[in-house]
Formats: sequence, C-alpha cells, structure tokens
Amino acid sequence: MVPREWFGGLTGKRLLGLASGGGQQIPVFTALGAKCTVLDYSPKQCESERMVAEREGYEVEIIEGDMTKRLPFADETFDLIFHPVSNCYVEKVEPIFRECFRVLKKGGVLLGGYDTGINYIFDDAEERVTYALPFNPLKDPKLYEDSVRNDWGIQFSHTLEEQIGGQLRAGFRLTDLYEDTNGEGNLHEHNIPSFVAVRAVKG
Repeated sequence: MVPREWFGGLTGKRLLGLASGGGQQIPVFTALGAKCTVLDYSPKQCESERMVAEREGYEVEIIEGDMTKRLPFADETFDLIFHPVSNCYVEKVEPIFRECFRVLKKGGVLLGGYDTGINYIFDDAEERVTYALPFNPLKDPKLYEDSVRNDWGIQFSHTLEEQIGGQLRAGFRLTDLYEDTNGEGNLHEHNIPSFVAVRAVKG
C-alpha cells in the first residue's frame, strides 16, 4: 500500500501508468479524477486494460509501446507517473528515469516500485541461495535456460545504485521511500524486505 499522501489530489491531473497495463491501478486513479494514459509493452496487458475500461465505463488512452525507447509524449506532459515493479523486465533502467523526468511537468511526481535484487538469488522455496547477482539471463546461458524452463520471463536484477541513483542523476529529488516484503513466503516470514517504493519529484 502506497501512502495516500504520496499522490496528492488527482482531480484533473494527467497521469501516466508506465508499464502499468492490465486494468489494475488505472481504474482507481480514474475514479479519483485523474486523466489517465497507459503505456505497456504487452499486447495482453493493453487488451486487459481496454476490457476493464469498457466494462467499467471509464476513459483511458492505451498505448502499446516500449519504455526503453523515447516515450511518445511531449516534454512536460504529465503531472504524475505511476511505475509499478516492472523495470525488472528491462536490462538498462537509467534511460527510463531520464525519459520520465522529461515528460513530467515541473513539480511532477514519479511513484515507483523496485525489486532490490534479493528475490533473484534464492530458489523457488526461498530457502537456498542459488544464483549470484547481477541476475542477467542475456549474459548467462544457464540462467536463460532456467528462466525459459521455469516460465519466469526474461528478468534482470538492478541495484539500488542503478534505481535510486539513476533517479537522482536524472534530476529527481527523492521525498520519501519505504520498504516492503513479498507478502508471503520464507523471506516475508522472516521480515526481510525485498522491494522499495520511492516518491521522487521533478524540481
């Protein structure tokens, strides 16, 4: 749960759900008065977003696109970007933060969720350290094979230096951060945080 005060008032604000398709978060933001756009690489996620919007009767702009490329928006378009834990599917994250900074208005907010990397080192039962970091299937044939066989998708670990430092280097000012666990499993039962949520502002 992201603190409500992180969002501020959403009525009339332009919001980008970055890699946030699927019809999960955008219905809530729309109900709170935001004018929402979703950009997602997955056609299935875009279709799910469209299906939920049609079913619930709200408007949303849906763009099937690649967040590793230049975003298809003018400078200073959005008041808020919501970026859930999704950069684990791209190898390089710092260009994404630079693009977020570009398309946000001055004073705009980037809300992001990030995996700290610890999830990638354990086996499925979260009992044995199995893999080393960085976790990059494109540079490790065995890891690629395991990813395909286990239907993990092609995922990448990222350090906090890449993720938090990347936002700072893009020009953002961090205003808050909190840690969270997986919500279930061995790591959760031992209160070991594996994710961080960050609120950053374009100054």
